[in-house]
Amino acid sequence: MGRRILNRKELRADYEAAERRKQELEEDEDELEDEEEEESDELEDEFDDEEEEEEEEEEAQKKKAILKEAKPKRSRAAKQVRMRVVWGVFNNSNQCVAKFDYPKRKEAEEHAAKLAASKTPPQPFFVQPIKEPMEEKKE
Repeated sequence: MGRRILNRKELRADYEAAERRKQELEEDEDELEDEEEEESDELEDEFDDEEEEEEEEEEAQKKKAILKEAKPKRSRAAKQVRMRVVWGVFNNSNQCVAKFDYPKRKEAEEHAAKLAASKTPPQPFFVQPIKEPMEEKKE
């Protein structure tokens, strides 16, 4: 299947809508600041310090919310496990009957031939490499 063709007009409309939302948030913040300034002028003597702290906290929270949306999350890379190769002797239904270290391939082939000869009626056995995770030595 081919890739879906992107509609550039829709993508542009989405981008412009996001920009408008961003501008509206900034305008709302400016309006809130203007309203808060007017209120603070009226009650300046009593609550001047407390309102400034609240305003700063609200602004900080709004900025954090905007910044959180922009940052993509990073995922950690999976830890790579060292693997080792061994020879496996398999029966006709792909079940591992025996395993041998990598340098002992001749022994694995001899074992497969011995198993095939001992079965009546004869069944095929074959040798195939297997990758296993290495066990780290804990000291």
